[in-house]
Amino acid sequence: LLNGEIFYSLREVQILTERWRREYNTIRPHSSLGYRPPVPETIMPRLQLVSNPR
Repeated sequence: LLNGEIFYSLREVQILTERWRREYNTIRPHSSLGYRPPVPETIMPRLQLVSNPR
């Protein structure tokens, strides 16, 4: 991202960096997680607790 872009303002850098961070942490598959995105790993346990009350 940073090596191939020319930025015209600090705000533009902040927006693009945040967009990349969110994609990386929520959408992009990670090999260490079996090529699944990391966010479902943190959400699923909560959903299972709600759907299977004890």
